[in-house]
Amino acid sequence: MENQLDPRLHFVVATVIIVKDGKFLIAKRAPHEKAFPNKWTVPGGKLVLHEYNKLPYKTSYPQWYNIIDWLLKKEVMEEVGLEIKKPQYLCDVVFVRPDGFPVVKLSYWAHYKAGKVQLCKDLTDYAWVTLEEAKNHDLIDGIWDELKQVAEASQLPNAVRTHFERKLD
Repeated sequence: MENQLDPRLHFVVATVIIVKDGKFLIAKRAPHEKAFPNKWTVPGGKLVLHEYNKLPYKTSYPQWYNIIDWLLKKEVMEEVGLEIKKPQYLCDVVFVRPDGFPVVKLSYWAHYKAGKVQLCKDLTDYAWVTLEEAKNHDLIDGIWDELKQVAEASQLPNAVRTHFERKLD
């Protein structure tokens, strides 16, 4: 299906890999999802104007700083009922959904902060997995590679890792 909108317009989506006790949270998308139904992924969601345009801003013209941090914390709470520490940028990817809409996906990772997993209606299952265990799930292409990037980042030398982790709070 071809998108008839301005070709410069894209959905902006942000996802976050949540790390807790050396494991990653993954969740299975519901069969009704337009993109990647029944595939395992990590929490995240779309940036939607009517959700953020009522937020306060600190400039004379409406500009919202740190909106992706806000989006990730909101989506994680809505989708899986958890709180996360400060998200850290990981990578980005662009794809076109089956309905023709182009998507810019910004991938982040964050340490778990609090809460017990409670799934929303768009997710049907979840698991806390190691990198190796993640291979046993039908993940969206590229998610395992992102999990691996986070796993490698956490294997930094102790002095560097301590400094790195301090910046997350």
